[in-house]
Amino acid sequence: MHKLPFALISVLLLAACVDTTGLTADSSRTPRGNANGAVIVQEFADIQCPACKSAHAGINKPLLDKYGNQVRFEFMHFPLQSIHRFALEAAQAAECAADQGKFWEFVDLAYERQTQLSSTALRDWAGVLGLDGELFDRCVRSEIKEDTVLEDYERGRALGVQGTPTYFVNGKRVESGFDTVSKVIDEALKGALQRL
Repeated sequence: MHKLPFALISVLLLAACVDTTGLTADSSRTPRGNANGAVIVQEFADIQCPACKSAHAGINKPLLDKYGNQVRFEFMHFPLQSIHRFALEAAQAAECAADQGKFWEFVDLAYERQTQLSSTALRDWAGVLGLDGELFDRCVRSEIKEDTVLEDYERGRALGVQGTPTYFVNGKRVESGFDTVSKVIDEALKGALQRL
């Protein structure tokens, strides 16, 4: 018989004891860009991943500046828990921020201050964004968003994602890089226009 360490049992019990009134397990996250865009860009990312931080500034922002009204940009959680201690908690925190309409603001701030990432920092960032701190803290502590985050992770694994960031354009995997992703978006937009 396996025995769970006392610390793990304590964490599980504390999560189970958190009042979940007013919380939902579902994701409230919205896409960036055009929600009805003919081209869907998905990024599987880890909020604690340094390469994702670079891609957020060097790929995502320029893509949205160029195609913002033409593409639907979706953030998909892919927390690399084996190498990033706070990845899963940060992903859940972003989902908790989404419930208060601040998913993207939270992600932006988390990447901007990534080197400070900790459980305490997540709560501090909620305050910076003007979130209801008590509701946010209960949401994170309850781990009510864990299944939502892990669904993204499993979807990524099913698509062959092994690291972050990983991009898909209309379901086709694309090498990371502004020029590479941009070229595939251009081709997809051209194809969408031809179908009209």
